[in-house]
Amino acid sequence: MQYGIAFTPLVPMIVLWSASAAIVVITVLLLVGRARGTAVRVAALALILLALANPSFTREEREPLSSVAAVIVDKSPSQNFGDRTDQAAKTREALVDRLKQIKGLEVRVVDAGHADGETDGTKLFSALSSTLSDVPTDRVAGAFLITDGRVHDIPGDVSALGFKAPVHALITGHTDERDRRVAIVAAPRFGIVGQTQTVTYRLEDQGVSGERAKAVVRRDGEVISERTVLSGETVNVDVDIKHAGQNIVEIEVSPLTDELTPVNNRAVVPIDGIRDKLRVLLVSGEPHSGERTWRNLLKSDPSVDLVHFTILRPPEKQDGTPIHELSLIAFPTRELFQEKINEFQLIIFDRYARQGVLPTAYFDNIARYVRAGGAVLVSAGPDYASTTSIWRTPLDTVLPAEPVGVTEKPFHARLSDAGKRHPVTRGLEGSASDPPHWSRFFREVDTRNVSVSPVMTGADGQPLLLLSRYDDGRVALLLSDHIWLWARGYEGGGPHLDLLRRMSHWLMKQPELEEETLRLKVHGKDLLVQRQTMADTVTPVTVTSPSGKTRELLLKAAEPGLWEAGLMADELGLWQATDGTLKALVNVGPANPKEFSAVTSTLDEIKPLAQASGGDARRIADGSSIDVPRIVPVRASSVFRGEGWLGVRIRDASVVRGVGVLPVFAGVIGLLLLLGAFAATWLREGR
Repeated sequence: MQYGIAFTPLVPMIVLWSASAAIVVITVLLLVGRARGTAVRVAALALILLALANPSFTREEREPLSSVAAVIVDKSPSQNFGDRTDQAAKTREALVDRLKQIKGLEVRVVDAGHADGETDGTKLFSALSSTLSDVPTDRVAGAFLITDGRVHDIPGDVSALGFKAPVHALITGHTDERDRRVAIVAAPRFGIVGQTQTVTYRLEDQGVSGERAKAVVRRDGEVISERTVLSGETVNVDVDIKHAGQNIVEIEVSPLTDELTPVNNRAVVPIDGIRDKLRVLLVSGEPHSGERTWRNLLKSDPSVDLVHFTILRPPEKQDGTPIHELSLIAFPTRELFQEKINEFQLIIFDRYARQGVLPTAYFDNIARYVRAGGAVLVSAGPDYASTTSIWRTPLDTVLPAEPVGVTEKPFHARLSDAGKRHPVTRGLEGSASDPPHWSRFFREVDTRNVSVSPVMTGADGQPLLLLSRYDDGRVALLLSDHIWLWARGYEGGGPHLDLLRRMSHWLMKQPELEEETLRLKVHGKDLLVQRQTMADTVTPVTVTSPSGKTRELLLKAAEPGLWEAGLMADELGLWQATDGTLKALVNVGPANPKEFSAVTSTLDEIKPLAQASGGDARRIADGSSIDVPRIVPVRASSVFRGEGWLGVRIRDASVVRGVGVLPVFAGVIGLLLLLGAFAATWLREGR
């Protein structure tokens, strides 16, 4: 209960001040003139002025409010190193128990800094701000942070806290910790396929100096560099960009004796490979209706550099055409098929037959080009089944089927069981219906001795599209020259652009079109594991998080040939997946996560702010035991720390539950006071 006096003037304040001034003047004049009854007269005037001020006696019923202390427990991944988790749990229990023994103190406990796959670093002060967001600043008693000291959102000034109360840090870990890590100094984000990029890294040791380590650099799991590195040394390593898409570069160093954790002994750099230009050689054996289908497709792709030749007149044709009416450019066979053949990523023969233009020796060059990693696509018509077929050349060793004739009748191209799984043909628009929702073909080359399963079939279930591998190279054989009907929109057309583009990109080894592959993809906080296969079943996949935790995933069929499973990407860093044969890597977040950049515990980062607030930062580990300071309530001080104790600021905040008001000059009491004053003046004047 609190008592007081409140004024509610009956007239404006200027009138009160004017009346006060007049009374002072009258008082001075009466004193100077030594008038009788001065005191009585002045008292009467004062009572009149007081009545105009309308004073009231007040009585407030107040309910005291508790002070609020916040306990923020660091749950970031670095707290899992050593025995920090156990230290934090014991400290939390002891601290909360001691705080709850203080009368009038409310304790709020919050776990913060959980790994979520998006937040880089430990954010404890953000959690503290959220915890106290609904608490008035005059009720905040203080904050306790149980952490290893590696906090990445420490305010630059104590005023940024938003309250005037002590902040204490209780530091887990030990003073003799040591750790080793790989720090990425410089790394490119992109690289041209076939060229070299430089990655710069540094070996950093904490707690020791002058140590040496073995550093191994891998690209997509393949070792490309091994060397010995001195602590503190900066190293450059050249990385060849082998393929389009992500090239994952891993840098791993040997562990330090008794180090805190080996998690940060490895760093990862994803480099996106970009093809400069895909060089494609298109040789058309003769002008025909579908010739421009291939040309238009390849010319429309800005990543393709196309060289196109059409054999308008074979050498054996002697029709007397003047030389100046023939091609202005001679077919540079020697240059293309002997000197510069390896500069092409793909060679396409479109209805080409042996006409004496290419000597037999050049076909042997093409076969060697395929085995060495090149790609050939044969778009066949009746020429493939003729006596001048390119099958009857050294190229037959890499072609997947031998021609035996030609069938001319209408048919719908269909996906085979293998084609429904193959990434080149899987999900082609219109393929789900029977017959497929695309136009018919009217001619197909019959074959035998087929070496691979067809991905598309034609008339009577005969092979129509064959995709095969020979050593390091690839070959595609399309056994109909009527795909131009799809391009022209005949009977509604068909998905010629998708099919031909996928087929050519598969031949040029685009990673997303591989038949057997394991992929990891990140979408926000979700990690997607994809297994592309031509098999009927897949084995479970083991996923390893950046901290080394493993879990086994059972994949489910998403569509033919594609199996998937998902999980939460709750850690920043390099994730790995393997099914025992294939391996996939993906980096979540930055290349150097703050959480693993420095993992030894420290007082240095948070102590300046803690002491500026009146608090302190102290280690809680005393050997194998935990030493939590005493907690002392303090009402008025600027320092809340001492030998063996830490303080909280106890506030006097309260809330008003009721108010009582008694006006002094209201009713009989006021009337008697005024009448008494006038009566006293009259009596004094009457003497």
